[in-house]
Amino acid sequence: MRIVFVSNYINHHQIPFCEEMIAQCGEGNEFIFVQTEEVAEERVKMGWETSMPGYVKLAYTDAESNRQCRQLIFDSEVVIFGGCEDESYITPRLEAGKFTFRYTERVYKEAQWKWISPRGLIKKYREHTKYNDKPVYLLCAGGYVASDFGKFRAYKNKMYKWGYFPAVYEYDIDELMANKGYEKDGKKILYILWTGRFLDWKHPELALEVAKSLKDKNIEFHMDVVGNGPEEANVRALYEKYELSDCVDLMDFIKPDEVRERMKQANIYLFTSDRNEGWGAVANEAMNSGCVVLADSMIGAVPYLIESGENGLTYETNMLSTLFINAEEAALNSEMRDSIGRNAYSTMVDVWNPRNAAASLLDLIDEKLRGENFDLAKRMPDRYAPCMRDFPKTEKRIIAELYTSDSGKLPGDFK
Repeated sequence: MRIVFVSNYINHHQIPFCEEMIAQCGEGNEFIFVQTEEVAEERVKMGWETSMPGYVKLAYTDAESNRQCRQLIFDSEVVIFGGCEDESYITPRLEAGKFTFRYTERVYKEAQWKWISPRGLIKKYREHTKYNDKPVYLLCAGGYVASDFGKFRAYKNKMYKWGYFPAVYEYDIDELMANKGYEKDGKKILYILWTGRFLDWKHPELALEVAKSLKDKNIEFHMDVVGNGPEEANVRALYEKYELSDCVDLMDFIKPDEVRERMKQANIYLFTSDRNEGWGAVANEAMNSGCVVLADSMIGAVPYLIESGENGLTYETNMLSTLFINAEEAALNSEMRDSIGRNAYSTMVDVWNPRNAAASLLDLIDEKLRGENFDLAKRMPDRYAPCMRDFPKTEKRIIAELYTSDSGKLPGDFK
């Protein structure tokens, strides 16, 4: 059996999963990654590697390579198609009724009401709903994907929880938690981290708002804000306005492995993106590092990864009072930080990791392609585990679940 993963380009978030697929496929089986585009220059500047593992085939170098890759996609027993906007790579396979997984983040990142667009509905029908009676399944990279696709009645009972699976490292958890903090004047103080591109929808300004809120309450901390982008001038203006130079450092991009090292030191990781963040692999990485991830509830990864108050903290978009309250509580309560950080680490090591993702997907392939039944719920009872069945939900219901897991109560807007 040959399994082909098609995407625009491979990156450090996908390589660990790909390597697990190769390790677990078994003798006589093959795993190939088809890259359809050259890595964007912006990503290279962010520290992404451009060297290609041996299992990667490039479809864009010349006409013959493109032809061979397209033939490979059509002929293989299993194809996982995601992160590629050129539908011509996959349409012949869908028309032929061949076993296929779609792999996608949410469709309606700006607003879910946009599903009513006639032009959009026609496009979704041609690419998705049209194949409802074919062996095509959806891997939902985020907690809002099933809801989006349910709007145009695609993949009924054929949607599965999925996402991104960056490298998960196993540490001595006691040592990891004991070494957290920022060295200042011979002692360790609270260390808060924000990383990413300075884009309007990633809201880097909220990191500075949190810093001001904590500083105004005379809470001692150090914060690193790492990245750059179109919003840099606004970020720097706010930084100067709030006079944060004594407690916040603004830094340019650093390499991904350096980010991971800082996460190991950080007590709190701020994840302030809005609904435009389809997944957000930094959540995986920060949780693996034992951080208290303080995240917007509309980020795609949040409904799958975080139970608020247990292994992270969430707030509703634009509810800055909740963001500030959560940040203050996490800053002042070391026992809570320790408990949440340990639970976050366990979520990654025990559940949401490349090893389990590959094993679960191969089980699902066996069930669908070979008719071999398996019970993922018994093998991995966590309801958030990869490849568990997912169903359309309203966004209110998803947000409500995040809050009820925290306090047992709903905020006023969701009662």
